[in-house]
Amino acid sequence: MSFFKTAFFVKNVPGWERATRILLATAAVILSGALLPSPWNWIGALTCIGFGLTGVVGFCPACALAGRRLARNDQARQW
Repeated sequence: MSFFKTAFFVKNVPGWERATRILLATAAVILSGALLPSPWNWIGALTCIGFGLTGVVGFCPACALAGRRLARNDQARQW
């Protein structure tokens, strides 16, 4: 395997789920900033930003612990 295939995380979140994670995280950041009292709104916003980053990057550590992989990654491993 080349360096670039092993140096970065292999995506384990499909495209539709990535878009859903980004949209839900954006909505949750806005709601936490508007509805929660002050230090909790920062904690809620930072938590939601972390969730949104999994959508942007396409890698979810919790899914990796559960052994979730995309079908195209399984096909690439066979080569």
